[in-house]
Amino acid sequence: MSSHREAPEVSKDPVADNTDVYAFVSPDKPDTVTLIANFIPFQNPQGGPNFYEFGDDVLYEIHVSNSGRAGDADVTYRFRFHTEIRNPRTFLYNTGPITSIRDETWNRPQFYSVSRYDHHRGWKTLAHRLACPPVNVGPRSTPSYSKLAAQAVHRIAGGRTVFAGQRAEGFHVDLGSIFDLGTLRPFQMAHLIPSATAVGVNGTQGLNVHSIAIQVPKTDLTAKNVQPKDVADARSVVGVWATASRQKIRVLHEGRGKAANAGPFRQVSRLGNPLFNEVITPMAEKDEWNAREPEDDKRYAKYVARPELAGLLPALYPGVFPKLAAYTKDRADLLAILLTGIPAGVVPGFQNYTGTNQADMLRLNLAVPPTKKPNPIGLVAGDAAGFPNGRRPVDDVVAIELRAVAGATIPLVDPSFTPDAATAGLTDGTTNTNPPFLAEFPYLGTPAGGYQTTPGTPGGAS
Repeated sequence: MSSHREAPEVSKDPVADNTDVYAFVSPDKPDTVTLIANFIPFQNPQGGPNFYEFGDDVLYEIHVSNSGRAGDADVTYRFRFHTEIRNPRTFLYNTGPITSIRDETWNRPQFYSVSRYDHHRGWKTLAHRLACPPVNVGPRSTPSYSKLAAQAVHRIAGGRTVFAGQRAEGFHVDLGSIFDLGTLRPFQMAHLIPSATAVGVNGTQGLNVHSIAIQVPKTDLTAKNVQPKDVADARSVVGVWATASRQKIRVLHEGRGKAANAGPFRQVSRLGNPLFNEVITPMAEKDEWNAREPEDDKRYAKYVARPELAGLLPALYPGVFPKLAAYTKDRADLLAILLTGIPAGVVPGFQNYTGTNQADMLRLNLAVPPTKKPNPIGLVAGDAAGFPNGRRPVDDVVAIELRAVAGATIPLVDPSFTPDAATAGLTDGTTNTNPPFLAEFPYLGTPAGGYQTTPGTPGGAS
């Protein structure tokens, strides 16, 4: 998983559990950047009568660094949610078909505000009482769901566009194999039984998430609002991460089933690069990692320099990764990819370096244009618009990171190393078998409907 239930404590708090972060130059509007933060993992589309929604008591934020710092963000977008009940006398989520996000038949609408922080100018409210869409209940309750959800795409101040609501899970991974001691189905079958073939089983197939998406002009993110034009210019690179925070004090009211929250907010979840806390940070340190700022990530650099998975692959597949097993140097390639960005000269014509400070952020070079035909393997396959240059929904980050850990990126910093032959095809064997992505904002696909979906199979709606 990218960051679904990645730490013991946040796994008990799904509305604050940040599952994926995306940052990319918008393919249909290349003068803008789209930032997406997903929350609430593994949503069963049939999850009524209390369907999934954002937490009114959670502070959701997407942060941007444009100065190389990773402590206080230079730019932050903050989202606060408010839920109402229109008819307190019914148990139903909706009392009839919902054809508009303003329909009175939707009994539990949710609204939100958007604020922007600038390091030099402070906070400014951009919009308030923006409507979320309902979840995809089914064809009678939410007919023509894609049209209904489109009503929740809001144009707000400063040429910005926002959306907050349920979307189809776009991340795919074979959970059963990854966490069964790395039993990668196609890879294991090919090496243990050469004549056999197998595909991975997508563990997120047919499930949904809740997305916060904002599309902004590039100059909304850069220092001094510089228009990024030169890939080699350090001012073209920004770092992106998302967080969820809760207030320190929670008081349960006896006999009322409600709670009151007070005190300052404290971070309980964060995410930059996919799979960082998931498979790099040791179990005993995962909750602490979630509570820290990216500027503190130098304490985790030792796990990036010598990742546990790199030692497990040769043990799990004897004789398949002899060169990786013999490699004893610190992984300078992974340190660059995940903690500092890739300096100029490593990949010809590309860089997303943010300095020597080690911090887990998605690093995006805004001067790199979108690719007309994106390669899901991203920069590793020569597509400079893809991960680890930011992250697009289409990027197969599991395959990319498996190959990187197995040694595919070592030659970038150590030309004397030649990866093992198996590295080039290393994958969990999955593809995106969830609903297709959209060609325009908010890009993530139509969520699977409760009525239409059989658990474990693809779902969707018109």
